[in-house]
Amino acid sequence: MTGRLNSAQPYAIGLFRIVVGLLFACHGANSLFGAFGGETPDTGVWPAWYAAVIELVGGSLVLLGLGTRAAAFISSGAMAYAYFKVHQPQALWPIENSGEGAAMYCWAMFLLIFTGSGAFGLDRLFTKRSAAQSSPATDQTPVAA
Repeated sequence: MTGRLNSAQPYAIGLFRIVVGLLFACHGANSLFGAFGGETPDTGVWPAWYAAVIELVGGSLVLLGLGTRAAAFISSGAMAYAYFKVHQPQALWPIENSGEGAAMYCWAMFLLIFTGSGAFGLDRLFTKRSAAQSSPATDQTPVAA
């Protein structure tokens, strides 16, 4: 059972990344363009407009699996800032201050910093292409753990 779950791990991480990136990008589109009934901040207003740009761009990059670790790092930091500067001063616990979304996005993006894009990401596609072009094909036997 563990072997099957371990072999499916890159695919589960890839699906997790896609869902989190899509939801994060939708949140940014909602804030930035008023999509899905959101209210838009004025251009350049700190921090709302910048957070919306980070959400849209970071979420799109995470969704595509392109520069996943860097995009997730910036997105996680933006959500930590949102939680501690916007939500936490209202009350201590996320359930009391409506900060569950910011906390969940912060930790989900933080996880992606360490796991990478998983399967289905453009990072993996570009890594395979550059590795194939830089080194000639050699016979490599996998090492079992």
